[in-house]
Amino acid sequence: MIKVIIAGFKGRMGATAVEMVKNDAELELVALLDPFATEKTLADVPVFRDKADLIGFEADVWVDFTTPSVAFANTKFALEQHFRPVVGTTGFTESQISELIALSKMEKIGGLIAPNFAIGAILVMEFAQKAAKYFPDVEIIELHHDKKKDAPSGTAIKTAELIKATRTYKKQGATDEVETISGARGAEFDGMRIHSVRLPGLVAHQEVVFGANGEGLTLRHDSYDRVSFMGGVNIGIKKVMTLDALVYGLEQLL
Repeated sequence: MIKVIIAGFKGRMGATAVEMVKNDAELELVALLDPFATEKTLADVPVFRDKADLIGFEADVWVDFTTPSVAFANTKFALEQHFRPVVGTTGFTESQISELIALSKMEKIGGLIAPNFAIGAILVMEFAQKAAKYFPDVEIIELHHDKKKDAPSGTAIKTAELIKATRTYKKQGATDEVETISGARGAEFDGMRIHSVRLPGLVAHQEVVFGANGEGLTLRHDSYDRVSFMGGVNIGIKKVMTLDALVYGLEQLL
């Protein structure tokens, strides 16, 4: 039985993760954490508001669906307490990820930071990386609900990083291009552009649009419900038990 803590259980992703863990006979929900919690227990599971109260607690995995402002500190805390982190919160910098990987290796504790847990989204990233070899002109459009705090999304950044590893650098657009309204062309990453859309009613969506002479190729993934992420979270929880270092990206475990 894998003992699981869920941080950020009051949020929509965290609440969905709670139900997933409760419905898996191989997993046991042993603690919940959220600074906005008012209850002391939830279905006989202890609830905490401060992660310091979990020092010395007995658990195997720390699932984190909190906010970008606390995700790094939470993941570092989890590693230090020998809770294996499975993190869906985005907003990490490259230096933060490198620091956490180094810490995990020192502690010999497995873990996972995943910009996206949906299997379809992982496949789109893989397809995009392959396509970029033949279609170096590409723009990424990511669309999320209007409560998302970071932009661009972790999925879009991860997709761009994978594309960068495949294609030769190319600055796209006209050489004398002018933005008459600042930001109209989106964020620049290695010469390509990333656009972020935030609207109520959306969950998580991404298009990777490639263009070439006389043809185009569009890859798109849509998560219509947060349950679409739970299969990946479940895989992450179980796979990190076999690792001795933290990895970045669910594709590392598939």
